[in-house]
Amino acid sequence: MARSWLGCLLGVLVPSVVFYLYLLLNVPTAQIGRVNVGSEWRSSPVEGSHPRTKEDRSNEGESRLTSTIEVKCDTIHVAMVCAGYNSTFALVTVVKSILFYRTNPLHFHLLVDETARRTLSTVFQTWDLPHVNVTFYGAETWVPRVSWIPNKHYSGVYGLLKLILPDAMQVERVLVLDTDVTVLSDVYPLWRMFARFSTEQTLGLVENQSNWYVKALSYGQRPWPALGRGFNTGIMLMHLRRLRDGRFASAWESVTKRVLSYIPETSLADQDVINAMIDERPGIVHRIECTWNIQLSDHTLSDACYRDADRINILHWNSPRKQDVRNRHVNEFRKLHRVFLEMDGNLLRKRLFGCDKRESAPPYNESSPCREFEKGAAILYRTHPFLLEYEYNVYSATDVALVTQCSVDRIPLLEALSKHWPGTISVALYLTDAEVQKFLEFVRGSADLRARRNIAYHVVYKDGELYPINYLRNTAISHVSTPFVFQLDVDFLPQFGLYENLMNHINRLGIGEPDKVALIVPAFETERYRFTFPANKEELLKFLKRGILYTFRYHVWTQGHAATNYSFWRNSTESYEVSWEPDFEPYMVVSKSAPRYDTRFVGFGWNKVSFVTHLTALGYKYIVLPDTFIIHRPHAPSLDIAKFRTDSVYRRCLKKLKDEFVEELVAKYGETALAKLRKETKERT
Repeated sequence: MARSWLGCLLGVLVPSVVFYLYLLLNVPTAQIGRVNVGSEWRSSPVEGSHPRTKEDRSNEGESRLTSTIEVKCDTIHVAMVCAGYNSTFALVTVVKSILFYRTNPLHFHLLVDETARRTLSTVFQTWDLPHVNVTFYGAETWVPRVSWIPNKHYSGVYGLLKLILPDAMQVERVLVLDTDVTVLSDVYPLWRMFARFSTEQTLGLVENQSNWYVKALSYGQRPWPALGRGFNTGIMLMHLRRLRDGRFASAWESVTKRVLSYIPETSLADQDVINAMIDERPGIVHRIECTWNIQLSDHTLSDACYRDADRINILHWNSPRKQDVRNRHVNEFRKLHRVFLEMDGNLLRKRLFGCDKRESAPPYNESSPCREFEKGAAILYRTHPFLLEYEYNVYSATDVALVTQCSVDRIPLLEALSKHWPGTISVALYLTDAEVQKFLEFVRGSADLRARRNIAYHVVYKDGELYPINYLRNTAISHVSTPFVFQLDVDFLPQFGLYENLMNHINRLGIGEPDKVALIVPAFETERYRFTFPANKEELLKFLKRGILYTFRYHVWTQGHAATNYSFWRNSTESYEVSWEPDFEPYMVVSKSAPRYDTRFVGFGWNKVSFVTHLTALGYKYIVLPDTFIIHRPHAPSLDIAKFRTDSVYRRCLKKLKDEFVEELVAKYGETALAKLRKETKERT
């Protein structure tokens, strides 16, 4: 019966998602006409008043609408604890599930370590969600308050931090969620349960859906004291003001010390401590209906709840195995969870009807023939830095990170790239939410990639028609801490040993972070999908002679790399300086203090040339390294290249942007420094 019921739920949810996305694109919000908001918000008519006129009835209608809007605009406060790289993606998925159903403004209170703060601050700034506020609280400040408690739960010390929320947060009430839940309905009805609390009640909880706290059936463990089966704290209403007034902090500390005198550690972190408190003071808990916390642990009894329920409100994956938990209905539950994993988060940027009177206008001219360029430059791209665990523990004054970017079709190229570069790699990935899942599956299936901890993956979510190549480059550069960066496209392979060779050159040339020097690595290409990669310069010169390799883009864009002076490079044994030429776009190592790329250049054309031109205006020197090289791998042309080649409007818009960029440099840096640029502009107009 349960399987049939879950199948029906999934059958209803998926079409509902499609319909909801339609609503997002076509109406300000769903449920605009809902007026029945609960008796506590209704106002009674005053007896003995004069008969209602047409104006009275109009005013009454406006008053009811105002009351409805006030309810809809009642902010729901949600608290979560998040630490480490891996937990940030789980938290974002929880937020997406809340946003999908929400009808109220939200304020997220996130207790985070520095790693999670760095990621999530960027996520929410670039997500730019209407009617959503976020406050961060440093976990490091509060960890000492709970670190004295021995805890064997897999969440570690962070699993105890919900105990300090009344002291860390100064709001009156909060809905506390673990980051392993999937919300399947509007949380406002859950929030309204605070109104049902008695004056003594401070915590709203769902009963634990296993026999963990039943001593005779506790799976051989030593459970902490609990009332009956106990309560699960993965979803919890906390009346923070009452907890503060009742000296909650000293109470849980006293209870914890007493229990630790005969049970040496907690097994379920804060849940054990809170259950021990409830065991001593049963009156503090308000029982919440079981569907608000369907617990999917290994020994769950939750099917007794949802088997006869009208709906499931929140799934709680409270097993260490999360979505791989053993459960007879887990496949159906996984499908519900995957809906939010793959949902386009950009579509959740909806405004709430009645809560925002401001009118928004697009930051670009819809009628402009260059609107795709203007739109691409104006988009705030939703960005999730450090999607996976990343480590950078050793600092060197000459260290170089390889920074690159790619879309979903180029992800397989990362595997070979990682074999050629043992140092830090920073990759900006331009993906949809659904493609992120494919990427994660690829990394897990790659022995080379899953073993690396010094590759930083940053997701930039797709938006707009053109590939935002310079925003991606800036993202990859901004999130590494090495003093130097090697800017490379993902379809190139560096020579073996290039990482160490570059650091040796930086050391030998005495280059520091403030120096305006760009080290050029000569670029070559092959038309062969399979070839033996040259071990050194001597072998590469042989391949050039035999026609296996060519200088990069010699036949279609000679000026892009001509200034490298390949003829001189063939016989050079020492580094040599070259002069800038128009349209020069070599692959270079520069200090991380170098300027960023101009994000107005989207799609194909002048995106890297503009960067090199900017460096020239700043007085950078270009030095070619004599014993280094990279090789371009063949692949199908991108859609943006096809637009450049076939669309005359695209080329005109690109030229217009290029001319504007050069004029801005001339205005900023003066005539003398940019005489070449002005000359080039005149020649091409």
